[in-house]
Amino acid sequence: MEILETIGFDLGHGETAVAKAIVESIEPPEMLEVNNKKIQVTALGWHPELGYLVGDQALIQAGVTQLKITFKQKPNNDPTYRETIRTFLETYYRLLKENKQIKGGESDYFYVGCPSGWSLSDREEYQKLLKEAGIPLLSVVPESRAAFMQAKEAGKLEYDKLKSSVLIVDIGSSTTDFTLVKSLHEIPIDFGSNSLGASLIDKAIFARTLAKHEQKELLEKVFAEYPHHQARCELACRKAKEDYFSNEQLFSNPQSFARGFESINEQIYFIPQVNKLIMEDILNQPLPELEDKSWIQSFRAAVIEGKENLERQGIVPTIVLMTGGASRMKFTRQICEEIFPEPHTQVRPDPEPERCIALGLARVGRWDLRASAFKKEVNKLFDSDKLKDIIKRHIPELIELLTKPLSDGLIENAIKPGLKDWQNNKVRTLADLETAMKKRAESWLKSDRAKLLINNQCLSWFNSKIQPDLASETDPICRQFQIPRSSLRFEEGIDPGVVNPELSIGDALLAETVAFIVNVVIGGGTLASILLLILTGHLTWPIAFVYGASALAAGMELNRKGVKEVIKTNMDIPSWLRSSFLNDSKIENICNQINPDLDKALREQLTTNQEAFDELIAKVGQSLQNALNAKAEEAIILIQ
Repeated sequence: MEILETIGFDLGHGETAVAKAIVESIEPPEMLEVNNKKIQVTALGWHPELGYLVGDQALIQAGVTQLKITFKQKPNNDPTYRETIRTFLETYYRLLKENKQIKGGESDYFYVGCPSGWSLSDREEYQKLLKEAGIPLLSVVPESRAAFMQAKEAGKLEYDKLKSSVLIVDIGSSTTDFTLVKSLHEIPIDFGSNSLGASLIDKAIFARTLAKHEQKELLEKVFAEYPHHQARCELACRKAKEDYFSNEQLFSNPQSFARGFESINEQIYFIPQVNKLIMEDILNQPLPELEDKSWIQSFRAAVIEGKENLERQGIVPTIVLMTGGASRMKFTRQICEEIFPEPHTQVRPDPEPERCIALGLARVGRWDLRASAFKKEVNKLFDSDKLKDIIKRHIPELIELLTKPLSDGLIENAIKPGLKDWQNNKVRTLADLETAMKKRAESWLKSDRAKLLINNQCLSWFNSKIQPDLASETDPICRQFQIPRSSLRFEEGIDPGVVNPELSIGDALLAETVAFIVNVVIGGGTLASILLLILTGHLTWPIAFVYGASALAAGMELNRKGVKEVIKTNMDIPSWLRSSFLNDSKIENICNQINPDLDKALREQLTTNQEAFDELIAKVGQSLQNALNAKAEEAIILIQ
């Protein structure tokens, strides 16, 4: 069955919230309701007639005989814990289906959060436990990832921030987690025993209220015999804490108090109360759960340790994203701003931390499914021969783009300087000229200048020929996943190494091209006419000089080809004669005359050199696939 919805289930130590996202939509997820409330206290109650109740209903329903709160923890073998978690999720799932807020079955995929400090084995064990609730499709993901995704898609993180380092500080009821996120990859930051949760403050308020209660001994007996009464009183302490931090200014007056209320019976009441003086005392008192450090001391130490951990890796986060219900406590933000000062880092508390994780989990689920489908489409393109076909189809245009610049470059850097050297008597014989011209041609074809020329032409070829055809393949993928077409385009340019990855085009051209140049220059035109004059007797003195007068006198028959080779190898024509036969004007004429022939020769050699271009098609195809894959990884960030 096709997955239609992703359900973000934030089962928190203190509160629970659920959100739903439609997989094929980019609309924001919606919060779901249980008992007509979007956010519930994490509570599970048993009623003899009504059965299991969750959330506020478990707290207010008369006749509840068992009540469990704050039961989220690392998975363990305690049967009571396992039964509580399983039953809570099972009941929630049933209520969501009964009020038609989810379809149920395999059309819904549940994503449940856990602290990022949990190990992979903890997550796997927790996931296994939760699946016992009868939910067919369920995954456990770090809550920090959900917080990041919610910030990303709600527009609270700019694109450049998404690609940089973001530190997420998740202050929950049972733990405080620090997670570094770099381009959607989360890295938990460990800082010792993580028991720094805001519920410790609730317990401190509870202990303080109980210690000062006039019926302390009686209450202790009641709590021992009826644990659900203690649970209710702890929730009253939590309410007092939340009311205080929601409006600290109001309770700065010593006569003003944030209060909670719980009635044990008609005569016994439990009324926790806090104001600024009391809260400062509680936050600064040593707590045995924190190795006799205060909550504020422990939080400050944790933030400092997290920063030092990052500094050892050379990382300064651009954003510190604060989430979790306890991030509403103003002093936590002040400590973070003090330790991560601007302008290097911005501290951003989430405005709705109680909804953030549920919404983020629904987004994570949708993103995972859509990102997986996106990768599948991109890989389908890679697995086909379309990339290679595009490159192969445009090889003739690349040859045309390379021919003229290479021809001009060889003339300017090999032929013309070689002829100038012979003209100025820097080269002794025509054979020396042939050798020198070969070296010049080979040196230039292998030079950085020639490589730059080839790179520039390859880039021009890619931009004008390959890019449009490539876009016709990638644009439909972008439209399907509702991301900008530019996400899979190379509009900002492409690394020359991708379209010319150190190929042996120059080597392939060397032998035939240099031979052609020598043949045209030495065997034709003005220099050839010099040999002709010598061989036809118009310059007989050079022959005598080469072979000796006695040999000629003896009537030695000379092989015409042999004489030509000997003259080319040994004849050192005087400089005054050279300038006469080969002036600057004739050098220009030679270069102009051979340019079209050299163009044609280069074009033919490139066209027939199939091996070099088969190599080019394979290597450019692979390099382009790697570059496109990197673009796809970046584009995944934009998927909603």
